[in-house]
Amino acid sequence: MLPKVETCPYTIEGTGPAMFLIHGIGASRTAWNNLVPTLRNHFTVITYDLRGHGSASLPGKELGLDDLVDDLEQIRCEVNIDRAHFVGHSLGGMIGPAYARKYPERVISLGLLSTAAFRTSEDSSKVWKVVRAMESKGIPQILETLTDRWFTDEFIQSHPEVVENRLNQVIATNPDVFLNVFRIYAGTEMKPWLHEIKCPCLVLTGENDGGCNPRLNRQIASALANSELVILPDLKHSILLEAGEKVAQEIVRFCNGVS
Repeated sequence: MLPKVETCPYTIEGTGPAMFLIHGIGASRTAWNNLVPTLRNHFTVITYDLRGHGSASLPGKELGLDDLVDDLEQIRCEVNIDRAHFVGHSLGGMIGPAYARKYPERVISLGLLSTAAFRTSEDSSKVWKVVRAMESKGIPQILETLTDRWFTDEFIQSHPEVVENRLNQVIATNPDVFLNVFRIYAGTEMKPWLHEIKCPCLVLTGENDGGCNPRLNRQIASALANSELVILPDLKHSILLEAGEKVAQEIVRFCNGVS
């Protein structure tokens, strides 16, 4: 039995098999806005704000990956859904597999979008360098680096308002929470236990995502017992904002093929 804490705020849309969507660092359930119009035609879609994000309450303590898994399970219990598809982006792509490892009987399929595992020492050094820079210089001072990591040059030029809104969303996130979850993302290594996950898994990333690149995602897909790898050409990390409809179509196709 999970301890009683305030449930993270959530939204339910659509009809059909249940699907939980798990956003990433410094975002909110609105990260899925470009995907939900398609997904809700096929699934009962549950989006929610991670602890300390969006309209969710602050955690009041340092969070770990297990805490984020517990939050997700509490929502599932509250909405009274027995089994569901779970799709996560970035940090959400770590929360989903960790949830499936703890509650395998609750998971129909998993979507691991723009996430990372099998990092080399060089990979880990790079992501921790970003964390340390934000800790020492402040999050707003490092946002230009994140912009280049998240968006393609073409998207930055053609949709400056979307990029600005995403950066403002980061700045509006409590800095202690943002750094806390960034440390979870940097420090989580799924390699030792990914093979334990037996449900069908969609592994999807952008061709030019520097931190969650195809090299790592090929290893993720190989480690999983039942997986499909999709690499979207040209894209970087912010696939939900740049190519939401395409990502939604891939999710629908994959999940409809799961028996």
